[in-house]
Amino acid sequence: MRRHVVLYTDPPWALDEAGKVDPCRATIEREVFGPEFELRFAPRRDGRYLAAGAEFEDALRGISALVIHRVQATEEILDATQATLRVVGRQGVGFDNLNPPLLKSRGLIGFNVPDYCVDEVAAHTLGLVLALERSIVVQHNALAAGRFDVYAGGKPRRLARHSAGILGFGRIGRAVAARLRMFYGRVLSCDPYVSDDIMAAHGVHKVGLDALFAQSDVLLLHCLLNDETRGVIDADALGQMRPGSLLVNAARGALVQGQALVQALETGTIAGAGLDVFSPEDPHQDEWNARLVRRRDVIATSHRAYLSLDSERSQRRRTAEVLRDVLLTGRPPAEGHQTVGVDYKWAQGAPDRAMR
Repeated sequence: MRRHVVLYTDPPWALDEAGKVDPCRATIEREVFGPEFELRFAPRRDGRYLAAGAEFEDALRGISALVIHRVQATEEILDATQATLRVVGRQGVGFDNLNPPLLKSRGLIGFNVPDYCVDEVAAHTLGLVLALERSIVVQHNALAAGRFDVYAGGKPRRLARHSAGILGFGRIGRAVAARLRMFYGRVLSCDPYVSDDIMAAHGVHKVGLDALFAQSDVLLLHCLLNDETRGVIDADALGQMRPGSLLVNAARGALVQGQALVQALETGTIAGAGLDVFSPEDPHQDEWNARLVRRRDVIATSHRAYLSLDSERSQRRRTAEVLRDVLLTGRPPAEGHQTVGVDYKWAQGAPDRAMR
């Protein structure tokens, strides 16, 4: 029987303090897979994992399973596996970089782990919201610079008199809504694939997209990135938002058009933004995103809303367990994972796989 080979393309957990791949860190994976599986890691040069080139293609040859974090599944990658590949796992919530149409066309199983970090993302999102609302970063910077000023950052608003809106009402959107209700007087959501009844059960008012933009004092993004939602926050959307409103994105960077957001902040169309995600991943690689992270009215973090010690361990173990089962049985993952070949719901971390 051929030994199964599993390649991890870009796992952050495999890096040592010097930024080099340390295979000894794969303790969870080796425990799950056992000796009948071989683990590989993509090569790393100049402080980054390689995702193309001859050295990377050498690592792909003959693999049974591919595990991606932020690498995009492409035809070139699949071709380089020499048709031995059977399953692709995404260590994360979204499936945009799994490239479902491509995997489906090749007859490959693909899956993600949509619920491993719901608590973490909800907490991080609320952290961004409250830091913006209460001008916490501005206050800290003023004090650190030697200035004691109770009015640095302006006078905050009373949240109970304002509305919070959520774009996308899947697992994460629902967890965020429960937390928002403790602070805001009204919580709204737009998700065409979730009924009024479900939202009402969570104490949330269902509205259309234009109404969400127009009625939200803070708008939070928790939808998937796909052809329907890419660039949904553009100049037109931002122009519909209330003066003094805030935007928080802990979902996918490409939901927001960076230039439009910069201009909305510069003109005072909206008052601030909290951003955990960018497109490209590193905001310094894009002119408009680089301008965003330097603004005093923006709070930015490095795509870490998902992160905790517990969530990372869960993500790693569950990914490895599914890969092992798929390779040993040939069957797709059981419930609890979104898989290629089904019709995905619109919301990030959708709670089921109901048809649209």
